[in-house]
Amino acid sequence: MPVLAEDLRLVQSCLADDPKGIACLVERFESDIFSICYRILNHRQDAEDVTQEIFLRIFRSLSKWDGLRPLKPWIMKIAVNRCRTALSQKSKRPESADYLEVIPGKSEEGPSKELVQEIKEFLSTTRSEAQLVFTLFHEEDYSYEEIAEIMERPMGTIKTWLHRTRAEMLNYLQKKGLLENTIYEVSKNNGIS
Repeated sequence: MPVLAEDLRLVQSCLADDPKGIACLVERFESDIFSICYRILNHRQDAEDVTQEIFLRIFRSLSKWDGLRPLKPWIMKIAVNRCRTALSQKSKRPESADYLEVIPGKSEEGPSKELVQEIKEFLSTTRSEAQLVFTLFHEEDYSYEEIAEIMERPMGTIKTWLHRTRAEMLNYLQKKGLLENTIYEVSKNNGIS
């Protein structure tokens, strides 16, 4: 069954308050939504709370979904927008120190913890749009086209933001003295070139 037809059937089932359809939608998107929330918010409890809020918003808004477009980018747009709101609210309270928790389904292999921490530190100083583009592309493996749709921006803008963020990050890591032996490791494992 083509994706759009499957999406349409699923949405119609949810709109008819079919418990199986609702459970299927949650099961299908829960890990993607939680993962992006956790990556953006850097806090497990916040990500769990926001994930629940996102599903409530999705179910309230399903009747507004355009059945001619894929469902996943529409859902991820809701998730990203809700995470932006949560980030702005989070900036008004103290930050938790558990931002290095292990993410389910993600490998511990790759860059050192120090490098990962410095990348997170750098990203925390960038504008939220650049941070989201970097996270969606490098950590969630979304394409330029998908990110452009999720963020409602032209693909050229997404590419520019990602390029600038990479360049600024490499400069930052070089100044921190972490780049000499890690440039290859970073580019290989995180797609930074």
